[in-house]
Amino acid sequence: MILHITAVEYLDDYKLAVTFDNGRSGVADLADALGQGVFLPLKDIEQFRQVRVDGELKTIVWPNGADLAPEYVYFQAFKDDPKLLPQFEAWGYTGESAA
Repeated sequence: MILHITAVEYLDDYKLAVTFDNGRSGVADLADALGQGVFLPLKDIEQFRQVRVDGELKTIVWPNGADLAPEYVYFQAFKDDPKLLPQFEAWGYTGESAA
């Protein structure tokens, strides 16, 4: 399954409303992804809020060059759905896996 993100909206804290090309929408809390490297500046909410969907990459990006795999964002949005556990395990996301 190849996923693309089609829409994103900042909600609050480090939460984003995201829509995927498979028709599903959910809320992804990305606080755990902001621990190091290019993601560290995004701990500043004003920078985090500048998220957008890149039409070429088809995922979320920030002005500092940070981006996240759509599969990781999908995992964060739907990790509590037991029906999706086999897919998350196939992608290597189990428990609280990092990006």
